[in-house]
Amino acid sequence: MTGPAADIMVFLSYSAGQHGAGSIGCYVGGCLALAGRKVVFLARPSIATVLLDGGLRITDLDNRDRSIRPESVTTDPAAALASADVVLVTVKNGATEEMASLVAGHARGEVVVVSLQNGVGNADRLRAGLGGRTVLAGMVPFNVVQSAIGNLPLHVHRASNGKVMIEDGVTGLAGLLDVEGLGVETHPDMKAVQWGKLLINLNNALVALSGLPLASELADRRWRRILAGQIDEALAAMKALHIAPARIGGLHPVLLPKLLRLPDWLFRLVARRMLAIDPQARSSMWDDLQRGRPTEIGDLQGAVLSLAEKAGTPAPLLKRVTVLVRQAEREKRGSPGLTPETVTG
Repeated sequence: MTGPAADIMVFLSYSAGQHGAGSIGCYVGGCLALAGRKVVFLARPSIATVLLDGGLRITDLDNRDRSIRPESVTTDPAAALASADVVLVTVKNGATEEMASLVAGHARGEVVVVSLQNGVGNADRLRAGLGGRTVLAGMVPFNVVQSAIGNLPLHVHRASNGKVMIEDGVTGLAGLLDVEGLGVETHPDMKAVQWGKLLINLNNALVALSGLPLASELADRRWRRILAGQIDEALAAMKALHIAPARIGGLHPVLLPKLLRLPDWLFRLVARRMLAIDPQARSSMWDDLQRGRPTEIGDLQGAVLSLAEKAGTPAPLLKRVTVLVRQAEREKRGSPGLTPETVTG
């Protein structure tokens, strides 16, 4: 069932190995609940307590400021999944297999599962563990930042724009999810969309390493040139393996490196859409380093490195960035605050 009465279950940061509140899940689930959809949040006990005690505040770049006290928050996957018609998976990539196991153990056979995660392989991982259940890939184009855990109400803020894209295949699903503050549309080739988004997400690591807000980092040509170099390496591997990434934000991926290498003054003129972000927004990878938890570097830079190895194309800059993020993970001191010159060595 995908009509307005469908039961939607949102996986927040449920895995025992994760410590965030699930920024994307809180934002998506909050918008759906505010629109009158029947939403159940599945969360770890500490997050469930925050949501039940203080509610959820949701803001965005369009100056919406809304609050909701979720009616249904649970820590029990069996209870959450028993009646779910749609399951939105918003956990970190490292918890994908665990989420697949929970859905397989508790959800009905006709449930529709949608992966709203970074990277290109999570829908396939979910399918592998779900015994024939319907799994759709999705892509979230915007950043969501959250208040510190313990602050009441928990506050999530959409810091950039864009519509969520989901794989075509389930009639009425996009309409169910397309609500105020959360634009959703279908796309016939989600794998191409995911590869296109991954090119953009290669910047997450640079924000994490620099410690700069995304807008400040993108305003500096030295950092943009590093991003352009990573994208060049990724595009070379994709071309060798006949992978055609989709346009994200209207710009053809092949043109991205040229745009990023423009002088600062010209970049500001022609990339206004790219720079339409909250001035304090950072990447989720920066947040992971700040909180001392594993990042998704293996599913971003790591995915391209695997592609380059298969294609036989060089990727020294991607390797360098990966090494630096892994080092910061081990040190658990937050963002190392590196300069562009340090990254390029």
